[in-house]
Amino acid sequence: MNLLDFFRERKKKETPAAIAKERLQIIVAHERGQRSEPDYLPALQKELVEVIRKYVNIDSDQVHVALEDQGSCSILELNITLPDR
Repeated sequence: MNLLDFFRERKKKETPAAIAKERLQIIVAHERGQRSEPDYLPALQKELVEVIRKYVNIDSDQVHVALEDQGSCSILELNITLPDR
């Protein structure tokens, strides 16, 4: 082993920061895969409530939004409890 081989081997080794970054990326990808609802769902529900309130007097807890994955498609389900007239 000569001096140049020593430096080549050190360059090939990953730094602790690179290893930590790779592990963090794996953890984040795993966490994203386990979520039951997407990030935009609460914002979508809030916007829907605002639009519906323009026409009907409802509370935000009377609107329920759910997203189901069925194979290759996703189904957005919207349930609104309307007040009696």
